[in-house]
Amino acid sequence: MNDQKNNRRSKGGRKPKINPCNHRYVFRLDDEDNSKFLSLFEASGIDNKAKFITSVLFSKEIKTVKIDKGTVDFYMRLTSFYSQFRAVGVNYNQVVKLLYTHFTEKKAAAFLYQLERHTAELSVLCRKIIELANEFINGNIEK
Repeated sequence: MNDQKNNRRSKGGRKPKINPCNHRYVFRLDDEDNSKFLSLFEASGIDNKAKFITSVLFSKEIKTVKIDKGTVDFYMRLTSFYSQFRAVGVNYNQVVKLLYTHFTEKKAAAFLYQLERHTAELSVLCRKIIELANEFINGNIEK
């Protein structure tokens, strides 16, 4: 009869864990070690310190993400520049089409000659930008 009462009582409350963590360990850190620990913990992105410690102890892979503000800024500016460069290309195609539809062939050729000179200047500028981007990338990889 007592067994039947015990079975009825187990319906309420929290469901028991399949593999409960019953073992507890305590360690103390000085200020310097604590600051190192906290910086590693924040860099890992793990939301629980206990999970972080066990992952370090059992050599599980810890992912750390370091964000370089200069690189992020460079990337954002390069992305915006790329979108502007694409817009120039679209406008270039539209201008060429309009030149041939609204002007005589001789006038259109004169305007296209001027457009071609500016395009050559733009390509030189584009090469310089690519060189600067490669220097920036190579400089960050060496760090």
